[in-house]
Amino acid sequence: LDWWQAGRYCEQHFAQLLLEPQDSEQGSLSTLLQSHHIRGSVWLKERDSVLHKAKRRRGHTVPVLVFRDKTDTKYVKVLCDFPSLAAVTACAHLQWDTRSQDIATVFSYAVPAFINEFQLRGFVDEEGFVRFALIVHGHHSPYLPVFRADGQWHHFCVTWQQDNGTWAIYADGKRRAAASGLCSVGPSAPQAISGQGTFIIGQDQDSLGGTFRAKESFSGNITDLHIWHKVLSTEHIERARSCWVVEQDLLFGWSSNALEVESTVQTVAMKLLCPGPVEECRVLEVGSSGFSYASCLQPLPFICHYSKDAYWQLKRAQLESSHALARRVNALAVRTVIPDSVFSGGVQDLNLSVALDALDVLAAVLREGEVPVLEPSDLLAVLQLLKQVSDLEIQEGDELEMLEQLGQYYMEVTELILEEQNSGTWSLISQVIRGPMAVVELCDRMVSLLVPLLTTERTKITIQHGNIGLHRVTMKNMWFGYGSLQRCLSRSAVSQATAAPDGAQKFLGTSVGTAVISATLLSDQQEISAAVRYRLQHRAQVPRAAPGHFPVFSLVLLHVSPDAGGMWSTAGCSVAKSLPDSTACFCNHTTNFAILLQVYEMEQRTTKEEFTLQTLTFIGCGVSFCALMVTFILFLAVGVPKSERTTVHKNLILALAAGEALLMVSELAKPSQVLCFMVTAFLHLFFMAALSWMLVEGLLLWSKVVAVNMSEGRRMRFYYVTGWGLPVLIVGVTLASSFDKYVAANHCWLNVQTNVIWAFVGPVLLILAVNSLVLLRVVTVTVASARRRSRMLTPNSSLESQIGTQLWATAKPVLVLLPVLGLTWLCGLLVHLSIVWAYVFIVLNSLQ
Repeated sequence: LDWWQAGRYCEQHFAQLLLEPQDSEQGSLSTLLQSHHIRGSVWLKERDSVLHKAKRRRGHTVPVLVFRDKTDTKYVKVLCDFPSLAAVTACAHLQWDTRSQDIATVFSYAVPAFINEFQLRGFVDEEGFVRFALIVHGHHSPYLPVFRADGQWHHFCVTWQQDNGTWAIYADGKRRAAASGLCSVGPSAPQAISGQGTFIIGQDQDSLGGTFRAKESFSGNITDLHIWHKVLSTEHIERARSCWVVEQDLLFGWSSNALEVESTVQTVAMKLLCPGPVEECRVLEVGSSGFSYASCLQPLPFICHYSKDAYWQLKRAQLESSHALARRVNALAVRTVIPDSVFSGGVQDLNLSVALDALDVLAAVLREGEVPVLEPSDLLAVLQLLKQVSDLEIQEGDELEMLEQLGQYYMEVTELILEEQNSGTWSLISQVIRGPMAVVELCDRMVSLLVPLLTTERTKITIQHGNIGLHRVTMKNMWFGYGSLQRCLSRSAVSQATAAPDGAQKFLGTSVGTAVISATLLSDQQEISAAVRYRLQHRAQVPRAAPGHFPVFSLVLLHVSPDAGGMWSTAGCSVAKSLPDSTACFCNHTTNFAILLQVYEMEQRTTKEEFTLQTLTFIGCGVSFCALMVTFILFLAVGVPKSERTTVHKNLILALAAGEALLMVSELAKPSQVLCFMVTAFLHLFFMAALSWMLVEGLLLWSKVVAVNMSEGRRMRFYYVTGWGLPVLIVGVTLASSFDKYVAANHCWLNVQTNVIWAFVGPVLLILAVNSLVLLRVVTVTVASARRRSRMLTPNSSLESQIGTQLWATAKPVLVLLPVLGLTWLCGLLVHLSIVWAYVFIVLNSLQ
């Protein structure tokens, strides 16, 4: 077996892997093994190593780049033609200059189309750790600790692949961070890193190959940089750390001949001590009596070692056993669940189904009391099976109901073997098993198997039988003062939230308003997810808001799970209680949490203000709806001559009336999720159509004041496509791309917490911009016409009279056209300043 499997096998058989012999034992042990016809390499467990890893180091002379201080001149350019990269790995050894806590750029890769195409940045935090963040296509991972800022040499690797935007950061042979979704853009797949770019070591490129800033430059030493156009495996990353170059798919190998070094950057030759591969384990070479190392994943012979007392206690238990339990269980299972001897038990490759059947039968036999008092061999056999089950690896596709049932049976079996009548049996195997606390350790292992059962709906697992239950997790909390993280959060995650691909809320003018906590749940050293409630105290000193702006504490979290990509988001979290000095929150998962202070956000409205706004909306829309219907009937009844203008007016009336009618009854649809969704979609459609027909009103006016070479028939077809076709397209695309995030939580309207709202706000802003230009043009033409008419008809009029005529000529089209062109919607841009503007916006647009 491989080294890990061999260790598990020995443990399951109440032994341990053969320990590395003392010098005086080597000869006799080698002779003993040869007498049993054992040759070659045999796995060993090292006496003085907890990790059981090799400690060999080898010298490796390399050119080292010395970046003595942070400047805007020192840089090194990699002379390599980079192809388009669907996957990439970059590894290097570096020494970090601990004198500066500013952000430093280890390397940056820029292409003509995008400067921040591929980049690695870092800084030293106040806890003394170097934190790295990876940037791909301008999308930023969170800054995460990778190694201590101790002035020593450290090895790092960063990997990224186009498939799902998966990325990882390794340091000193261990994976420190990993997730997916970095650089994903909406529903489309991530793009490959573009080729034909410029790769610079030690500087951030603000233009292609140049425009460096001292504050973002690297200070320290770096060497042994290699780049591959694939994602290296953990084994290959360990080889790179050990200074063995992986030649396959190598894009750039470290060589001073392949570097363009700026004159002030010093290059020195240095002997780098490289660690031995982590994946190499100790072996005994039988015959030569020597020791060496082999890949831990290589299958080799092994020997399980027992202490003499444990061995004789096991032998006695086997010899004195009646095998009643084994026979009964094996007969019911119609296969060998419990072997005749703990020594002879082979390597069992248990899966979930086999383990469930075995524990089911065993629990039934123990439950029925067919074996009232367990014999030592029976107890050992049960413990052996529990060890094997706790070492299971849950596979994708395994049924979660089976997994939970396995936990139930596991708890029942452990409860039954700890019953009082078996206390004497435990003392008879005390040399093999150090008391019933062994069961506690096995239950700890079982916890990690149940991780897939945790969901956002099911936030806690409790499996209990009698006095034994799985309801134990370890909560690990880390606290970071807002001052220590304000720098990196404001520069990275907060600013990058404006481009968050997962639809994270956009925050402008943001600062950290509380400490940042990192909540982690551990079970048997495996991280699991669960719901968490917490309260964060607000900062005593908050930034002073500008006049008319309102600071609001808003819940967000720094998402470092694998679907989301290291961005600020409110996903899965809600505010439980908001007080002036603190905010209490509930989240359905663990991660890093903080409360952000938003400036330029709308102040919280009172219940009375909300009621007033709703009442004004209902009254205004009611009056407007009646007026629109009367106008539409008059158009039909009076027989207004058919023209482009009347046709456009009729379509605008229909769209606006339908939208306002739906808006008045939208609150009634809130109890039904499906009905609310439909109302939201139609509100989106009709108000989008109303604004599109306002755009058509503007285009029609433009055609009257500016000569447009297009026939009336063609113009009307264009108007219908703009008025109805464009809204249908926008709503259809929005529904297709954001179906699950479409509706707001508390209203039948678009979700303002995600990018969905821009499917309405974006086109509205465009329409208002176009119509503003139209109004400006119409006013200009009208004023010029009024001036000419005034000079012709009343050439001798006074200056005051001429000014009055021109003011009226300006005011008249503005007053008439503001509502027709929908320019009253511009008041919506001012709503966040004061509740008064909200009232103005409601009155003007409900009565439009």
